[in-house]
Amino acid sequence: MPVHNSDVTAVLSTLADLLEIDGANAFRVRAYREAARTIDGLPRNVAEMVGGDRDLSELPGIGKSMVEKIEEIVETGSLEQLEKLKKKVPGELSELLTLPGLGPKRVKALHDKLGIEDRDDLAAAARDGRVRELEGLGKKTEEKILDELEKRRDGEKRLQLTEVEDVAETLVEYLRGVEGVKQAVIAGSYRRRKETVGDLDILVTCKRGSPVMDRFVEYDEVEEVVSQGSTRSAVRLRSDLQVDLRVVAEVSYGAALHYFTGSKAHNIAVRKIGVGKKLKINEYGVFRGERRVAGRTEEEVYEQVNLPYIEPEMREDRGEIDAARKGKLPKLITREDLRGDLHSHTKATDGKYTLEEMAEAAKERGYDYLAITEHSKRLTVARGLDEKRLRRQIGQIDKLNEKLDGVRLLKGIEVDILEDGSLDLDDEVLAELDVAVCSIHSKFDLPADKQTERVIRAMDNPHFHILAHPTGRMLGQRGPHGLDVERAMEAALERGCFLELNAQPERLDLSDTHCKLAKDMGLKLALSTDAHSTSGLDYIRYGIDQARRGWLEPGDVINTRKWGDLKKLLKRT
Repeated sequence: MPVHNSDVTAVLSTLADLLEIDGANAFRVRAYREAARTIDGLPRNVAEMVGGDRDLSELPGIGKSMVEKIEEIVETGSLEQLEKLKKKVPGELSELLTLPGLGPKRVKALHDKLGIEDRDDLAAAARDGRVRELEGLGKKTEEKILDELEKRRDGEKRLQLTEVEDVAETLVEYLRGVEGVKQAVIAGSYRRRKETVGDLDILVTCKRGSPVMDRFVEYDEVEEVVSQGSTRSAVRLRSDLQVDLRVVAEVSYGAALHYFTGSKAHNIAVRKIGVGKKLKINEYGVFRGERRVAGRTEEEVYEQVNLPYIEPEMREDRGEIDAARKGKLPKLITREDLRGDLHSHTKATDGKYTLEEMAEAAKERGYDYLAITEHSKRLTVARGLDEKRLRRQIGQIDKLNEKLDGVRLLKGIEVDILEDGSLDLDDEVLAELDVAVCSIHSKFDLPADKQTERVIRAMDNPHFHILAHPTGRMLGQRGPHGLDVERAMEAALERGCFLELNAQPERLDLSDTHCKLAKDMGLKLALSTDAHSTSGLDYIRYGIDQARRGWLEPGDVINTRKWGDLKKLLKRT
């Protein structure tokens, strides 16, 4: 059975959670978390590396003992250490750490004093008013917990793109290798590159008699066969992801791809135009009466309703039909448009690689520049830089730039925005930098008006350039911290600063709708990875997906510019 990077990451992360709840040494817990992050960011499948040409102990944060654990997960699909720990600390408790106001100590107290082992137990205790009786957990926290539990119970289970991608691409490659299969493509929200995915829709064309349906339900990762037929089958994978497979005729391939890719609202809008032209549009083709007039390609479908091809990421019925009619569809940004990354970390704080290694990784990716933006002093957990250490790094970057060929390191900082709106470092040292990326790492629970005023006061500082991960959300873990994004955008426009689209797949902050709002307002964005490793720079592709969903063009993103032009944009004083 295939083992994906996400499988290894899940085991190590759960182990770290349960160890933390159990009160294990903080350094031990951190080691597992760092290993999980390293595996999650690998460009290769870790299972292929085990016993292959790469020594896992060469990876940052992976020692000999950790290599043995990773090998055990790859070879057996589980980890004995975790299974033993689950007998002491129920595995479901790790899920509670994602709820507002619950850290490891509080989860342990809930378990030890109230016998809580999972979400259902917690919901019952919260409804009975027992949670508020524990020290440090009042009525307000109890209400927040219950509210969040209700939201998650009612909502469809969705996975992050990065969790689905490895599983999805491995499956579709498997199907392409089945005898007689000509084309296999993933449609649905996955093809629209939504930040989370509920299920997968896969379309194939094949020769008559191809055993593709039998091979599909026999796939190693299938947990349950929901249905099986000659042209459509559905399964549930062990990752709990449901996958529907449809065999379509080549003459209908484009129509089916259009039908199963677009959101329901987009498809209805296209069909309405077709009705006005006396056409019937469905997954089998475009019909005038009983005669099929198009359907082999998606372009044919759009041509029949006098529309140009609309990129999958835009098919949400958010104005793309009207823009297409008027010939005003944006030329969406691509990875090749970017000239650099404006948010990254090194070993000086909580990153994994040196300045030189990060510079070389940026050069390998075709970048002209990479901003080194360590955390500032307030973030002690990340060993944030004070003024003295920052100046030392500024000198190191200056010396290194004298030797570098083809790439430039920008002197930067990710400086904390304090509760009163001041910045965590002196203006004197901030003035020596090329770029200041400013962010909130504390007081997430401030009222929306105070959170917004805090950010706007920070923007008043002329050394403020970019607001990093503006809403602070973590997908599936933490909601936004209450910032009025539109007001913050207006303030940024007035002051000549920018907002970031953070490409970390668990953040993707800004949302696609906020990206579109920024574009409509004329506010340019920075598209950056917040990379903590060389492989973390590759997360930019998720940011590109989000940017395209937000209709962003190259001119809407500041780091599509050469350094000389970008430098002028960043100059506020």
